[in-house]
Amino acid sequence: MSSNEDTPVVILCGGFGTRIREASESLPKPMIEVGGMPLLWHIMKTYNAHGFRRFVLACGYKAETVKDYFLRYHEHLSDFTVNLGSDAPPVFHNSHMDEDWEVTCVDTGLNTLTGGRLSRVRKFLDGERFLLTYGDGVADIDLTALMEAHKAHGLIGTVTAVHPTSRFGELNTDGTTVTGFAEKPELSGGLVNGGFFVFEKAFLDNVHDDDGMLEQHALQKLTADGQLGHFVHEGFWRGMDTFREYKELNGLWDDDQAPWKVW
Repeated sequence: MSSNEDTPVVILCGGFGTRIREASESLPKPMIEVGGMPLLWHIMKTYNAHGFRRFVLACGYKAETVKDYFLRYHEHLSDFTVNLGSDAPPVFHNSHMDEDWEVTCVDTGLNTLTGGRLSRVRKFLDGERFLLTYGDGVADIDLTALMEAHKAHGLIGTVTAVHPTSRFGELNTDGTTVTGFAEKPELSGGLVNGGFFVFEKAFLDNVHDDDGMLEQHALQKLTADGQLGHFVHEGFWRGMDTFREYKELNGLWDDDQAPWKVW
């Protein structure tokens, strides 16, 4: 078994998603569908394309929805016959399920912040390192290269750095004439946290059950200690934080133009 297959991937799935209620008020944001499958599934498929198969889902808001989805994963993706008059198990037909995943769902509390969520899944993080990302962003990131970069610089943590995307259309002009229009341009200046972290297990010493935001506490301490490296991703990256981004991602998928589909 490769090291990637052994390395757990934590996905933070506990947020409320209050700014995307137009898509669904009854689902946690990672379970909102893109192309008929939960955004969470797309993220997991991206990791799996690089050999990762062990997932630890830090659930919160409507945790039962995530739990039910994976408990009934086979049923969701297959036709089946069930005999209601007996205890015989269902017979599945034409299943297209090809994911050899180990999925651990952990209810980390309704109002727990990201630092506390990570702390509450620590008992499932064996081995020398783990990966972590948010449950609301997709990218065509080379996760194998990310792991290699992390091992090469020898620090406790690595964060993927991406160019932020403007929420406003960008106009290029010549006098009073518009010469170019970009609906959602990449901003060339600066880099932002794009998620897709790698951490040595020692990082868990910085998080506690009652911690606040991971980004404001544990990551700040790691930075102050000079132990946080970065990996620059120049390709596609999108967070699904608004209904507009929900429509954009679905449009890309429907047009078979989804850059994050690397599987």
